[in-house]
Amino acid sequence: MQNGILTLLQPFSIVPVAVLNTEEQADAACKRLLEQGYASMEITLRTQRALDLIRYVKTHYGAQLCVGAGTVCQPAQAEAAAKAGAEFLVSPGQTEALVLAMKNTGLPYLPGAVSPSEIMQSQERGLGLLKFFPAHLFGGAAALSAYASVFQSVRFLPTGGIEEATKQDYLSLPNVVAVGGSWMLK
Repeated sequence: MQNGILTLLQPFSIVPVAVLNTEEQADAACKRLLEQGYASMEITLRTQRALDLIRYVKTHYGAQLCVGAGTVCQPAQAEAAAKAGAEFLVSPGQTEALVLAMKNTGLPYLPGAVSPSEIMQSQERGLGLLKFFPAHLFGGAAALSAYASVFQSVRFLPTGGIEEATKQDYLSLPNVVAVGGSWMLK
């Protein structure tokens, strides 16, 4: 498994995903997650302040929350997120350059794949744990259930459209190690 990502994420079973713009939002999100017993958080790189907020959360809540960077789409973002203090990296997809950049940070990383061809390309790259995003648009739990017998050595962390009411549909599958979502932050 690539660079310890399974060891890092498997104990959590649910990885909260946050889109943050301000320190106030970060404080509120972290406090809410800690009150609910969560121990990890993926901050997406979808806002201009995302890297600053990863640094902020790592500084103020790093002893209580494992903080990762999500929506890593460019090789330079992987290095920038590592420098900001991210403890893991998550991408909705993958290119050869992006996977190499994530690997070169030394951090656990999780590139994305949804189609059989993408999954097979991932296996050729030595990747055995993949993000499945957006799960609800690409067949959800039914698709991952079908993949379980075809890609027996591949595990997934699905995100995108997963809610508290549907999380168990995914978590009950043998090839799902955890799910990502934002329902707990609403």
